[in-house]
Amino acid sequence: MGSDKARLVVDGERLVDRAARTLGAVCDQVVEVGPGHSTLRAVREDPPGAGPSAALVAAADALGTDRVLLLAVDMPRVSVPLLELLRDDPSAGSVVPEARGRLQVACCRYSAEAIAFAREECASRAETPDPHDTPGLHEVVRSAPYRVLGPEDWGPVAEASSFSDLDTPSDLRRHGLGGRH
Repeated sequence: MGSDKARLVVDGERLVDRAARTLGAVCDQVVEVGPGHSTLRAVREDPPGAGPSAALVAAADALGTDRVLLLAVDMPRVSVPLLELLRDDPSAGSVVPEARGRLQVACCRYSAEAIAFAREECASRAETPDPHDTPGLHEVVRSAPYRVLGPEDWGPVAEASSFSDLDTPSDLRRHGLGGRH
């Protein structure tokens, strides 16, 4: 995007505020893993910028929980009913939607086992020449039992476009979202 996506205004609301509001509607505790752009308590991954799996670990540690409902700031079409579906799924493992043939690991409920894997991998890789070389979220999801929710599961509460993320200005145009910095 050329700037911090969290501060991007889409349809009159900053992405960070939209994510905070949406998660806050379904979770008792919510934290921002980042520099503190929202009104939420902000925590940082270690080291800062270490990637999404390190951010997942930071969130779990800050919340003092063994399960985390993660929502990336650049997914503005994720709705409260979709997050409720993930939160309330009775599966013991992680719960990850699949849309357009891809696991949606940036909008996922992570299990204790997956978070433990991320924590161990981030700690062991922190001692390598590149401490930012953390496992990807796909690797974290696949590290432990997980349930895939397909369109037949999330279709009553969401559309495939709900999982669209915004990485470039053309993504904004393609998804018909009005954005400004």
